[in-house]
Amino acid sequence: MGKDEYFQSFRENADNFICSLLPGISGHPQIQYSPGGLLFKVGNSNMQHVTSLSFLLLAYSNYLSHAGGHVSCGGGATASPAQLRRVAKRQVDYILGDNPLRMSYMVGYGPRYPLRIHHRASSLPSVAAHPARIGCKAGAAYYASPAPNPNLLVGAVVGGPSNSTDAFPDARAVFQQSEPTTYINAPLLGLLAYFSAHPDPAQQNGRD
Repeated sequence: MGKDEYFQSFRENADNFICSLLPGISGHPQIQYSPGGLLFKVGNSNMQHVTSLSFLLLAYSNYLSHAGGHVSCGGGATASPAQLRRVAKRQVDYILGDNPLRMSYMVGYGPRYPLRIHHRASSLPSVAAHPARIGCKAGAAYYASPAPNPNLLVGAVVGGPSNSTDAFPDARAVFQQSEPTTYINAPLLGLLAYFSAHPDPAQQNGRD
């Protein structure tokens, strides 16, 4: 296979994957959208898929903008770079509170956010409030408590809704939904940086 054929094969596979993520175009059984517009992929900690796939949509849209191209989705359907950015922007907006629960899934952001995240340092009292040592098993009482975490882990993004109904229990025990992770936050950082500089997803550096 020559270089041109290899690139064309890569481009077709990339387009097919991107098309599988687009609402109204995707027919992929593992990719769904909740009634509130959240991308949903079967598995735990759904927000990891939301942030990483949104980052991928954004990166691919920028490539297409510079190449003057679009995504071919078969059956005559196409998607522009601006469409990809709009999907990514919609996911960011959902995470930050534009959703049926009006809840930001970033701790400390907005008027409503998760209060009982699955995070030991956030859920245990601080040394100032509890100078005595807290053993591993002694932490169970704090884990099971219905009270909000005493320490805000500001900026942490939790797993979020884990089904296609936009439901979120805000409970430490449901770690699949309430646990913050670096692999959720890392792609989101790139998305936030981009949309902070380019708030209008219809435009990218003055193009498309």
